Amino acid sequence: MNKMTIKDIDLKNKNVLMRADFNVPQDANLNITDDTRIKATLPTIKYILQGGVKKLILMSHLGRPDGKVVTKYSLKPVATRLTELLGEPVLFLNDCIGDSVKTSISSAKERVILLENLRFHAEEEGNEPNFAKQLASVGDIFVNDAFGTAHRAHASTEGVTHYLKSVAGFLLEKEIEYLGNAVANPKKPFVVILGGSKVSDKIGVIENLLPKCDSIIIGGGMAYTFLKAQGKSIGNSKLEKDKIDLAKSILDQAQKLNKSILLPVDNITVETIDANAKSEIVGESIPDGKIAVDIGPKTIKLFEDTLKSAKTIVWNGPVGIFEMDAFSKGTQAIAKFLTTLNATTIIGGGDTAAAVTKFKLEDKMTHISTGGGASLEYLEGKLLPGVTALAEK
Repeated sequence: MNKMTIKDIDLKNKNVLMRADFNVPQDANLNITDDTRIKATLPTIKYILQGGVKKLILMSHLGRPDGKVVTKYSLKPVATRLTELLGEPVLFLNDCIGDSVKTSISSAKERVILLENLRFHAEEEGNEPNFAKQLASVGDIFVNDAFGTAHRAHASTEGVTHYLKSVAGFLLEKEIEYLGNAVANPKKPFVVILGGSKVSDKIGVIENLLPKCDSIIIGGGMAYTFLKAQGKSIGNSKLEKDKIDLAKSILDQAQKLNKSILLPVDNITVETIDANAKSEIVGESIPDGKIAVDIGPKTIKLFEDTLKSAKTIVWNGPVGIFEMDAFSKGTQAIAKFLTTLNATTIIGGGDTAAAVTKFKLEDKMTHISTGGGASLEYLEGKLLPGVTALAEK
């Protein structure tokens, strides 16, 4: 990565403004149900604090309050959890800009300060220059460690970089290192696993990675548009009618490039998508009235045979409805198999990360991206505004 990181600058006696991704899930009582994203920022936070900073001012968004103050989207519970994780008090402020915020920061005894939800102000997502300038006014240096929002040109990701020296935190650096190498310089054989419900969500990834990889494995709902493009019957399975021709052209392109695209050869089917529905294994052709909800045992074997020799694997999208235990066997089998390989395994955030975590295999993957949308755009070969804006080495 040719961007400056926190290791490239002197932090001593500086006020550091840091963009984190504390967009964490909460229950109805506003208890945090998964603090993975908070824990992921700790190495950067601790390094900054050890660097002798005056103050570390953290900012983030939570949920989609659409520019209004919405109590359930307050970051106050994050401040409480962060205090526990750091073992030192975190001062929580009830806004992110304004004179009272500045006064509170300058008079604070605490070293760590968390600002209220950035998206309580519409100017955040609008990347309004004056709002960005106000955010920047409390810091001497800006650190971006929020890969999950790096694909958005918001005031707190791109706007503030116009007013402060801007560098990457460790989490952002790690994301770019793994995803960047996978895109630019993967160890071969390089296999891509794509799942999820829609072909349309993955077109950019396929177009960018098809020339670079050796094989693409396709499962999940998106597989059935490809099977339909091959003339197979898919029953009532997920289909994007308007993407059949695109699926055909992708299959043709793969053939021209001498790349293999693997699709399910057997499927777990039901008549209605229900956790208690009676399921049946069928072959490539799915009978009328049946819905494919997971890959079958022959497909698992087929996919594993391709994966076993891979040196780099990028996986984005589950291969079945993993949220329902009855239809999670395919996704779980692939996840478990990846942990047995001598390969770099990169999990592309979102549902795939949720699946790997559900199966308690997260510690056995090389890298799990913290940004679903951002990782997808990076794998599409797009430039991420929050990364592009950082200072060059």
